[in-house]
Amino acid sequence: MLEAPCMVINSVLSAMAFNYPANKLSVYLSDDGGSDLTFYALLRASIFSKHWLPFCSRFNVQHRSPEPFFATQYSTTSNNTHYSQACLFIKKLYEEMKNEIESAVAKGKVPESYMRNEHVGFSEWNPKTTKQDHHPIVQIVIDGRDKDAVDEDGFQPPTLVYLSREKRPNYPHHFKAGAINALIRVSSEISNAPFILNLDCDMCSNNADTIKEVLCFFLDQTKGHDIAYVQFPQWFHNITKNDHYGNSCVVTNKFELAGISGYGAAMFCGTGCLHRRESLSGAYLRDYKAKWDFKSKTINNRTVHELNQASKALATCTYEEGTQWGKQKGLVYGIPVEDVVSGLAISCRGWKSIYYNPERKAFVGVAPTTLDVAFVQHKRWSEGTFQIFLSKYCPFIYGHGKIHLGVQMGYCVYLLWAPMSLPFLCYVIVPPICLLHGIPLFPKLSSIWVLPFAYAFLATYGYSLCEYLSCGHPAKGWWNLQRIKLMHRTTSYFFGFIDTVTKQLGLSQTNFAITDKVVTEDVQTRYEQEVIDFGGSSNSIMLIILATVALLNLFGLVGGIKRILVDMEFSSSQFVVQIALSSLVAMINCMSC
Repeated sequence: MLEAPCMVINSVLSAMAFNYPANKLSVYLSDDGGSDLTFYALLRASIFSKHWLPFCSRFNVQHRSPEPFFATQYSTTSNNTHYSQACLFIKKLYEEMKNEIESAVAKGKVPESYMRNEHVGFSEWNPKTTKQDHHPIVQIVIDGRDKDAVDEDGFQPPTLVYLSREKRPNYPHHFKAGAINALIRVSSEISNAPFILNLDCDMCSNNADTIKEVLCFFLDQTKGHDIAYVQFPQWFHNITKNDHYGNSCVVTNKFELAGISGYGAAMFCGTGCLHRRESLSGAYLRDYKAKWDFKSKTINNRTVHELNQASKALATCTYEEGTQWGKQKGLVYGIPVEDVVSGLAISCRGWKSIYYNPERKAFVGVAPTTLDVAFVQHKRWSEGTFQIFLSKYCPFIYGHGKIHLGVQMGYCVYLLWAPMSLPFLCYVIVPPICLLHGIPLFPKLSSIWVLPFAYAFLATYGYSLCEYLSCGHPAKGWWNLQRIKLMHRTTSYFFGFIDTVTKQLGLSQTNFAITDKVVTEDVQTRYEQEVIDFGGSSNSIMLIILATVALLNLFGLVGGIKRILVDMEFSSSQFVVQIALSSLVAMINCMSC
């Protein structure tokens, strides 16, 4: 319900369609919900792939995810009649598959005839199966070794595997980190490829040659053996013209993450990242010796059933007991932003990493379309990153003597999002109250001491605006970004700070809030019109805080101006800075509401 099967299979199809030898490519889908509907969608996608993959190769399609392709690049007006006919045919097949999947999701069950006849894998589900209580499920949907499993052009497709690790109420499952660690182990049993590309369910390939390009870093004869992973920026295909939710992160992607990477320690962002398998297995660079004679398990003689059964043992709840998984091996457990802390741990083991931002976007995803979804996302990020700062993985402690000071400081720009909400709240609450009571907080406009305040404000926001404009985006987009930053700092980051403190005091436990990626037609229409949609937050405490801050600054502004201009109680030069600050905050919030 939160991550629609049709969106998931679009990502799967784009991964299967890379310009890369199919016998060296295996695609794994981790379904942490253990849904037979997702498995059904994957089966339908495996059938459709026999037509989609040849179509992409034949016409050199770059955006190899069907939904975005038909929405943006598809055209039947081409002078190439063969291409137009092929487009119409493949679109018809896609629409039929999509309608059948959406129909099954709407009914909440897989068609009975399909379950009985099409695949033995459906026997893994029973009435007692729930997303929090089920046995491990591993099903090889397409066996890349099977010479009879070919597409319409007679070529063998990549191996395709469905995985749903075991979950039991009495065992911790460690959220996304646990799911990826299970994937690492299962993939080592089935294919054991030396490189692992991880993608979120909404991230699709936008460049068919991405894998070939990124492998050049690892294959460099002088420095390639030092590289643990290559991280791509997160881009989104549904960003509006003025980016009213500030989702694009253009400055972060172009300047900030690239700057940290300059020290050889790129931040791992959780998706769009190609890892060397050894770096995810706890290996230190000093102990690593590059080898290219990997024994691929795709050539072994075990049957599909034997591989399925052997892999299930690696995805059980008890497999990790007494091991280093979640500590020294795989992604780190105990922190919601497992990606950032795992990347930091890998860097501290001596590995180098690269942030690669190619001219053509490698992967594109789906940005939040309502304010409440953006709030949930940023609350999780700020909460998780602050937990890193307070844990043994604090860059200044864990990274001391292991990574450059610049990297430590670069990490802390993001790790301190949550506590930075406190001084920001002071700036939007204290000045209007003092203005209302006639208490000056800043130097008079005629005083030389006002210059440091003016410089700090103008330099910070002037430089920020120049950076944003240099990325090719409009000034209104920058203004929207400042507005959304104010919202996050007074709501998402503040609650992230509170939750982190309560967890440190043992008053609550770590949780992982999944971002809702299902968008209704009404929500999509408002998003495209750049209308702020508060969504489910319309009755939440976050909206109450936003409204309170807006009204407080508005009343403080009106009351202060009245006492200065009408009642003549104070000199206006004492309160110019406070009036400007309250005006700005009130204007930003009122425009949001």
